[in-house]
Amino acid sequence: MEDIFKLLSDSDVISEHEILSLLQDEDFYYLKIKSVVGTGSILHIKIYLSDEEYNYSFHWQQETGELIKRWDNAPHHKELSTFPHHAHTTEEVKESYTITLNDVLKEIKERLKK
Repeated sequence: MEDIFKLLSDSDVISEHEILSLLQDEDFYYLKIKSVVGTGSILHIKIYLSDEEYNYSFHWQQETGELIKRWDNAPHHKELSTFPHHAHTTEEVKESYTITLNDVLKEIKERLKK
């Protein structure tokens, strides 16, 4: 979990972040964070990690609330070959892979360069 805070603190695309929820025990943690991307857009982060599970949602949106992209592994969209992993854009739901915060920050950085 410390890696997540370090990634956010060291990121050149995240200007600030706020921990909204943190639950932790010996064998799991649940973390919910709201981060501001340098452009003013928002990245909502939800991670549940235990020895048996890794559940995530990384929801990137405009300040207005309009979706830019969301990556998650909620168990729906069984039609995708990468089930349960998938990504939402404004146009579609598409195949994805197990993704981490580091992956998301890299993609945001690349998209902001355009």
